[in-house]
Amino acid sequence: MVLLKLRLVLLSAALTVLVGAAVAIPAYLVARHDTPVAMQLPRVSGLPADMPTSLANLMSLSALPRSPAPGFSLTDQQGHRMTLASLRGKVVVLQFMDPHCVDICPLVSQEFVDAYHDLGRRAGQVVFAAVNVNPYHTDVPAMAAYSRAHGLAAIPDWHFFTGPVPLLRSVWQGYHIAVDAPNPNADVQHTSAVYLIDQHGRERYLAMPVADHTKSGSAYLPADQLASWGHGIALLARNLLD
Repeated sequence: MVLLKLRLVLLSAALTVLVGAAVAIPAYLVARHDTPVAMQLPRVSGLPADMPTSLANLMSLSALPRSPAPGFSLTDQQGHRMTLASLRGKVVVLQFMDPHCVDICPLVSQEFVDAYHDLGRRAGQVVFAAVNVNPYHTDVPAMAAYSRAHGLAAIPDWHFFTGPVPLLRSVWQGYHIAVDAPNPNADVQHTSAVYLIDQHGRERYLAMPVADHTKSGSAYLPADQLASWGHGIALLARNLLD
């Protein structure tokens, strides 16, 4: 119950920031790094012993109470209709992305690519997936174009899921993802969250991606932090496989 409350606090905080600062925060929840990361959060319980506290804090990582991950049936970037249940037997790394995003989504995409390479021979046991959060661009070609542009198409078991907006909304609600898309030309503001789901379809870990900005407003993370995120995702996936 405590871990569940922690997840809801984290995602509620994301929603509060999203609604209260919609004009100031383009497309996602931002965590700044002006304060040393290791000082931002104490280590939470339930994390793998080999997960460094500094990395857990960088990822705003929390352990979840092994509840069944909300199921869905959507279409990936190759036009294949799939269910979450069909991925049982593999670890699923699940994120929520906008195929037109130029802010945090490309950063998370790079982290996924890095994690895939970090996994080495175990990469075949891990699925990397995202659910579309853009209600104005739900066509399969948009998911395929984003996947190619950001190197995700090179991951054999990558799936960028989309579908009719009512189905997408149901998935957003199931995973506590806030989405604000006022019109087709506006930035889609959404909670950025990475769920790690074990081979039995249970939610095990939640991480909250972060980004900094240049003075011109471009989102970025220092190279060492991008690499750390990729390593952290791979480390969690390996622990779920062991």
